[in-house]
Amino acid sequence: MQDSRTNRIYFCAPVNALVEGIYQQRIPFTEIKQHGDFGLGTFDHLDGEMVMLDGDIYQITSDGAAARVADDTLTPFSCVAFYQPMSHDRLEQPCSYPAFLDWLNSLFPSPNIFYAIRVEGRFSRVRVRSVPRQENYRPLAEVAKDQPIFEYADIEGTLVGFYTPAFMGSLSVPGLHLHFLSADRTTGGHLLECCPNGITVGIQFLNTLELGLPMSFDYLTCDFRRDTEKDLESAEK
Repeated sequence: MQDSRTNRIYFCAPVNALVEGIYQQRIPFTEIKQHGDFGLGTFDHLDGEMVMLDGDIYQITSDGAAARVADDTLTPFSCVAFYQPMSHDRLEQPCSYPAFLDWLNSLFPSPNIFYAIRVEGRFSRVRVRSVPRQENYRPLAEVAKDQPIFEYADIEGTLVGFYTPAFMGSLSVPGLHLHFLSADRTTGGHLLECCPNGITVGIQFLNTLELGLPMSFDYLTCDFRRDTEKDLESAEK
């Protein structure tokens, strides 16, 4: 019998809550891990970038350092799946970031479903960021202006992330959203740019969506009618 969790993507909250500055939902990763072993997100108070890889949770803080954290750590936003790739592709030659994006997007048969993406190999250049801890209510677009940015040359590692259809922009970052974790698990961040130099890509098709809605006072009383598309776009670049 097929596992009912197969090809299901889970969000513990919509990304619009982050855009509006709601950075504390107090959702433990013990709950998140019931829905996946692979994914990305952040931590309460926007305290760094999260990578979940093979069931292990890594926190990448604002100094670019990565470390594994306990399952009782808290998150306001995480997106996860039980990773079971349906296809594998190899890109041997070095390429620019725009060429990499074009190649990766060509692997998706449709823009109208979700995909889990795992990219492993060597990169001649990786540019990432990780935001510092914040207090609630500072808009995400303002936070992003102060984000520390890190660049690495000739590094091995893994990109973990998802493709989200354009019409799901209130739930997650539309298009590609990738976090990087080095092969030695010591550094990483939210991907801004990379130049692959010999990589393997595994892709899982995700056609079922599961969404958790927080029960915090901030979330329940927030007015989400504002169009946050431009804010999210500026924060993610």
